[in-house]
Amino acid sequence: MSKKKGLSLEEKRTRMMEIFFETKDVFQLKDIEKIAPKSKGITPMSVKEVLQSLVDDNMVDSERVGTSNYYWAFPSKALHARKRRLEDLEKQNEEGKQRRASLQQAVEKSKKGRQDTKERAALQKELQSLREQRESLRAEVEKYKECDPEVVEEMQHYCKGSCIQMDR
Repeated sequence: MSKKKGLSLEEKRTRMMEIFFETKDVFQLKDIEKIAPKSKGITPMSVKEVLQSLVDDNMVDSERVGTSNYYWAFPSKALHARKRRLEDLEKQNEEGKQRRASLQQAVEKSKKGRQDTKERAALQKELQSLREQRESLRAEVEKYKECDPEVVEEMQHYCKGSCIQMDR
């Protein structure tokens, strides 16, 4: 005995869009709540949620007229939306290609004058040793930081302030 598995949200959305595209009509929520379970197998409890997700994604239009909400989606709108999205993606792709080309040129330009020579290697070794020396000096300064006159004075000031408050 196998249990019937429910539809995923994406399947429900697709089936809901089929309702709009097949009928090419305008619906109220109560109409969709009647049609969707019968014709597309969408559970009545999830119809409103699925419809709202389609409205939020601008796949279905909605308008409030008086006290009623009307919902509609036409195939032509979906086609135009896909074309617009495709154009946007192509534009982004082209911009990405231009950016890549300019970065490639910058890399090539920066490589000029950076040929590996003995002089360059010697300068890099010297730079590395100077960096190591700087780090060791920083570590040594950090060791003696608590003997720094400014730090000692600050500690004394703090202690005096604490002692005065304890007397009160």
